[in-house]
Amino acid sequence: MFGIDISNTVVLEQQKVLEQALSTNPKTQTALRKLVQKVIKEARSQVVNSLHFDNGDPRGAAHSIRRVVYKKILGANINIYNRRKSAGKPTTYEPPRTLRPHQRGGNRVPRGRRTDTVMHYGPVDRAWILRIVNGGTFHGDRTAGTKGGRLGGNRGSIAARNFFGNAASR
Repeated sequence: MFGIDISNTVVLEQQKVLEQALSTNPKTQTALRKLVQKVIKEARSQVVNSLHFDNGDPRGAAHSIRRVVYKKILGANINIYNRRKSAGKPTTYEPPRTLRPHQRGGNRVPRGRRTDTVMHYGPVDRAWILRIVNGGTFHGDRTAGTKGGRLGGNRGSIAARNFFGNAASR
């Protein structure tokens, strides 16, 4: 019916072009990973910019939002899970004192070792704080330890804000 003359060189060239475009090609995989990394970096910065703390995040908890680009499969994610190892860089931030000089009041009990450690967690190690703010405290009120029968207290509860789910899905 129709007379179609196909040259083998044209078919072979098209086959080479298609093979180079496959994601199994190492060069194409590298290019796709760079593209995924660029997009996920932008997405992380949008999530970080959507965080709003009343005190302006002086300890830098937003730095604990991680981005991961996978090596074996083509993909990435953003999360607020802890890193496998501590960054080990403590912060020197101290919360501001609300008392005026020579004013009575405030906490006269010295800060414990564990409290001091948590207060000086570095920005990258503060992911657990973001998870608490995101998910809230599930068991109602938070109570403080008794320190040998004294200094007990109720610390209230934290309502879930779900900021991460909303910002990350966008």
